[in-house]
Amino acid sequence: MLHSFTKNYRDLSTEAGFQYEFYCDCCGNGFKSTFKESSTYGSRKRTEGIGHGASLIGNFLGGRMGSLGSFIENGANLLRDRLEDRSPQWRREQEETFDDAQEEVKPMFKKCPSCNNWVCSDCWNEDEGLCISCAPRESSYVAKARNEAMRRNIDEQAEAATVWHGKIEERTTLCPHCGKPAGQGKFCNNCGHSLNLLKCPNCGALVQQGNKFCGECGHPVGGKAVCPKCGNENEPGTKFCGECGTKL
Repeated sequence: MLHSFTKNYRDLSTEAGFQYEFYCDCCGNGFKSTFKESSTYGSRKRTEGIGHGASLIGNFLGGRMGSLGSFIENGANLLRDRLEDRSPQWRREQEETFDDAQEEVKPMFKKCPSCNNWVCSDCWNEDEGLCISCAPRESSYVAKARNEAMRRNIDEQAEAATVWHGKIEERTTLCPHCGKPAGQGKFCNNCGHSLNLLKCPNCGALVQQGNKFCGECGHPVGGKAVCPKCGNENEPGTKFCGECGTKL
């Protein structure tokens, strides 16, 4: 038999009975059909009970009755093995119960004429006669668009906002004297060398120690400071001449 409502489903059937779960093509939610016990499963249980009872009687009476009980129990085992392999009768039952399950859950779904998907009532737009993927509900779509616009506006305002007004200063992380990590203090943690930034004699910009030229104006820095009055050479960073006290 052909089936027209079989796109999204899961077969939950076992040898004990039959049950199916059908899903909405849009949201993935679904419905389970009513469980129906397999008649072959009931027959197997009854046959097993007869074989087991005959075996107990045979063991009690001994002799030929015991052999008869074993024979019946073996027959029950063969029937059980055949059913576990899904007998033709079980297959026929599966086919019939699947048809019944489709008819049971079909009222819970509608087929969209635009995309041919089967959808549940939550995903069906009654006003348009289409699923909400093809024809979203106006109120829901407007609310979604409004909230998306609000999030975009908030993100744009956050990007343009100034949230910190501090001054960023460059700090020496490697000691210009020993080349090792120097820490965040004024002197190197390894060799004690000064970590103060140099001041460009031309433009006054702060220059990292070890640089030979100013990054702002390109003027040479880092050499000894020559006193304009007495000509004495002073160490870089010295503010007053060590010989005559003239401001450098």
